[in-house]
Amino acid sequence: MASVAMLRQVKVTNLVPTSQFLMYSNSRENSLFSGQIWFDVAENIKQKLKAEVASIDGDRLLNTSVDDLCDYLVEKYSIDIPTLRRDEILADQRETQIDVRNMPNSFARYTGYAAPVPGIEVEILVPFDGDGSVFKIQPTSWTSMPLIASVLSGNLSMVSRGTNLSAGEIRTNTDRTLDGIESYLATIRRDAASLTLALQSIARQSIEKRRQSLLSNQNLVASLGFNLRERTDTPKTYTALEVRRKITPKPPAASTKPYEPEPTLDLANYDHILAVIQSMVTVMERSPSAFVSMDEEALRTHFLVQLNGHYDGQATGETFNYEGKTDILIRSDGKNIFIGECKFWSGAKKLTETIDQLLGYSSWRDTKVAIIIFSRNKDFSNVLSVLDETTKSHPNFKRTLGQQSETSFRYVFAHRDDPNREMILTAMAFDVPK
Repeated sequence: MASVAMLRQVKVTNLVPTSQFLMYSNSRENSLFSGQIWFDVAENIKQKLKAEVASIDGDRLLNTSVDDLCDYLVEKYSIDIPTLRRDEILADQRETQIDVRNMPNSFARYTGYAAPVPGIEVEILVPFDGDGSVFKIQPTSWTSMPLIASVLSGNLSMVSRGTNLSAGEIRTNTDRTLDGIESYLATIRRDAASLTLALQSIARQSIEKRRQSLLSNQNLVASLGFNLRERTDTPKTYTALEVRRKITPKPPAASTKPYEPEPTLDLANYDHILAVIQSMVTVMERSPSAFVSMDEEALRTHFLVQLNGHYDGQATGETFNYEGKTDILIRSDGKNIFIGECKFWSGAKKLTETIDQLLGYSSWRDTKVAIIIFSRNKDFSNVLSVLDETTKSHPNFKRTLGQQSETSFRYVFAHRDDPNREMILTAMAFDVPK
């Protein structure tokens, strides 16, 4: 083994290998996927979501659609996993001075000789979409092999420095590093998908629990028999916590006025009303000759007779309600609890007009509505398909609740004047004889 004195007599030019590949930023701070472990990140996100639900103004929360608020929270706290755009990689080179002490297998690394030598620096920029902070998360499955790169604004930067770099060597190491990065991202992407499902459940449970608590508190105070004092410190606006995302989701707009529960038709009674209508159609199908020449008004009358038999004469036809006339209106204690429109099928355009008409009839309190469609078309299957597609394309459509039967579809619509006020619309189509 050579002594330290002998090593110091070697010329600097002999200290630099003929080909040198070196990642410039090879410190731990530029080592990807080496920060906080995934389980801690996921738990922190869950706790932040719960904390946000707890911080929302009570009246705003009660006035906001539960589903819309859930969607907002899940979108806000879901992780935007980066996607590398490898087909858009850019390369750059520049002259630099090499500190030979940082070179592997360099005598100067052991002797402390610090004379720099001229070299070249090649930078590879890899664009990506998504949240760059993900590159610092340690996945649930990983290896001890470090992946070195700097996370810039929308780019990964990998720098090679040396005196006689090889293009093949740079390309090989770049591809190997990017393959490793994408493998880790795939692992985090799978974990993030599971987290999103968990957030959906946590958001709904947290919202429903707080709503129940708020309503319970309101009922407690209301039962005292005193007037409620208006709070002057109630916030009039709601600002969401910031998260690092390309597009920051906005919370659903909602009023901060004191929440007042409105009477609504119980879903079981709503289903019973529709079942009565369905039963009447069964009679029509069994005795088609008795109904073949009936128009909309005559058919509607038969439904009203059956409904009045169940609801003490409270079902009326052509009753004025809100802004216009509706075909079937059921009142309870002076309040509308069911609104229905009866129409013969005449295409998608007429269906859209009927939905608009029904939304126009419905006041803010009306949350259960229905469209009863009679079809005398030969291709009834096509009628059902067009009915479903047209209803979903309406600007007030929010989501589907699935089919209640082969010819009955249920949807959730936003009220025309208040997107947080949701209405259940059931579209029932029946093939009636000509």
